[in-house]
Amino acid sequence: MSEITSDDIMGFLVKVTEGLKPTTKKNKYSLLKNLFNFIKNTVDPDFHNPCNSAILTKTFRVGALPPWTILEREAVDEFIFRTKNPRNRLMLELMARGGMRIGEVLRLKPQDVRDRKLNLSSPKSGRVAEVVFIPQKVADRLREYISTADIQDDNRIFPLGYTRAREIVRKAGNKIGLHVKPHDLRRHAATYASRSGVPIEIVSKIILRHSNLSTTQRYLGKVSDTEAMYWIENIYR
Repeated sequence: MSEITSDDIMGFLVKVTEGLKPTTKKNKYSLLKNLFNFIKNTVDPDFHNPCNSAILTKTFRVGALPPWTILEREAVDEFIFRTKNPRNRLMLELMARGGMRIGEVLRLKPQDVRDRKLNLSSPKSGRVAEVVFIPQKVADRLREYISTADIQDDNRIFPLGYTRAREIVRKAGNKIGLHVKPHDLRRHAATYASRSGVPIEIVSKIILRHSNLSTTQRYLGKVSDTEAMYWIENIYR
């Protein structure tokens, strides 16, 4: 281990992270750095961590992320209500009201629907399964759509590809002059719940199904001075 150099680490990381996103590259670098720190802390205090290199730190540093789009409730309600196609509207509502990822919506099957509970198999988190809770009105429309379209239990409710699904979201936003991406709707579900007084633990564990609160906090966006004063007044009114 002591013979591994910073150049060796650079060559290895460049090879295994080729074509990956900057955040993924940074995570792999951080994991490797933590491994060597563990060796130093538990095995050999004199061990030199080869990841402690200025060039490595600079190469695998992630720049400031652009601000996320935070959609207001009125805007989301408007373009959902103006979407006349029942299938497309349901997809929008599952993301905006249930906080679902677009991939989760596309993989949904009738056998996963249990009234207001949707069972997700093989979720992104790596867990065996997860549950999404949706409003009763959305659940009723979903059940009616499945019945009307005569979709079999083991068939996908929305048999579309990612490109087509993203196009549906984009066109819905265009109706009111907004550039909207699928994940903006998931973030809206979290932000609207949080600003309606839902505890952040519920937003994190139930709506977004995150493993830690720090990830959820990034979803909630910045709070304006006006909004901050409004909530402070409500707390102590």
